[in-house]
Amino acid sequence: MNTNSSSHRATARYVAHGEVQRAAGAWPFIAGCTLLGTIGVFLHAANADPLTATWFRCAFGLLGMSAWVILRRQTRFVLLTRANAPWVLAASTLMVLSWALFFSAVGRLSAGVAIVLFHVQPMWVLIFAALWLKEAIGGQRVAAVSLAMAGLVLATGMVEHTASGALQPGYWMGVAACLAGSLCMACVTLIAKRLRDLPAGILAWWQCAVGTMVLWIWPMQHGWPAWGMSWAWLAGLGLIHTGLAYTLMYIGMARLDTARIAVFQFVYPAVAIVIDWIVFDERLSGLQIAGVAVMSMAIWFAERRRNG
Repeated sequence: MNTNSSSHRATARYVAHGEVQRAAGAWPFIAGCTLLGTIGVFLHAANADPLTATWFRCAFGLLGMSAWVILRRQTRFVLLTRANAPWVLAASTLMVLSWALFFSAVGRLSAGVAIVLFHVQPMWVLIFAALWLKEAIGGQRVAAVSLAMAGLVLATGMVEHTASGALQPGYWMGVAACLAGSLCMACVTLIAKRLRDLPAGILAWWQCAVGTMVLWIWPMQHGWPAWGMSWAWLAGLGLIHTGLAYTLMYIGMARLDTARIAVFQFVYPAVAIVIDWIVFDERLSGLQIAGVAVMSMAIWFAERRRNG
């Protein structure tokens, strides 16, 4: 009897400890997603072209991620091996390209809509996993993908804009940039699966490093932003939306299961939509909100089935 009581108490302590760990992981992850949701304000205030904004995000993000790597005593992992170098560099190039495409899209769409469209990325991962990794996709996942795509069509505003004929110049270019960027991110996710032995933060460090080295020529040739507040807003893209936000999300991911991460990541577009509404008075239509809800539920269901 005493043995059973001790066993029950030990189990209860284990469950309670697990709940505390999950709660401790949820708040940093949600805080990181919330910070990312404000990125549209910084882009608008900086008033820089997409490639200049991308360079600043990479350069100042490199400072933030370097601090993370040093504090975690992981500097030795920055050195690449012959086996992982091609994959790290490929993933870094694709991520920098996705950032540039995103910043380009925000110039044509609202940040909220652009971020929502980027969140179709988990669906691309499922499709690519079936095509390239030969992972089986059951009927329920096919239904989830189809539902997410239907939600994507609604979220773009395609239905209302086509019916009314009221389209902003370059609107569809913005949509195309978002979808291309989400495809790049999906490829990064698949590559990251091959780099599981790489500590969290190292891949992000290389993404920032590659972007800093490759894109510096753009502002050199086309001119730097005027010194002052523009630099401060652009620096925030790297220090806040990369260094700080990624650090908080890595802390959270270490304590959360994949299913919860898949759900919590929708804090990012939700905050962006609210910011668009409060700061820029840009609101989603009823059909767009319905599309966001359909996409969110479909992706959550697909992730839940994959990890359940």
